[in-house]
Amino acid sequence: MARHSKLQKQVLALYRQFLQAGRDKPGFLPRIRDEFRENASIKKTDVMHIEYLYRRGQRQLEQLRDVNTKQLGSFSKSQEHR
Repeated sequence: MARHSKLQKQVLALYRQFLQAGRDKPGFLPRIRDEFRENASIKKTDVMHIEYLYRRGQRQLEQLRDVNTKQLGSFSKSQEHR
């Protein structure tokens, strides 16, 4: 079994925290899984992008934990509007 880097362990812990926080909110778990799966294709060497998404995910986790949260924004690459 391969060892995970510190950043990989942090991302996995964040994923578990998201799943735990999303359990009580209908429709959130599939969205959380999809977002993490989509970003799983980011190369391990793109550390700056991974760290950015990690910090953004932490902020969104805090929002998700708020009892008033009814909707979750995307934490994948933003789409450019034309």
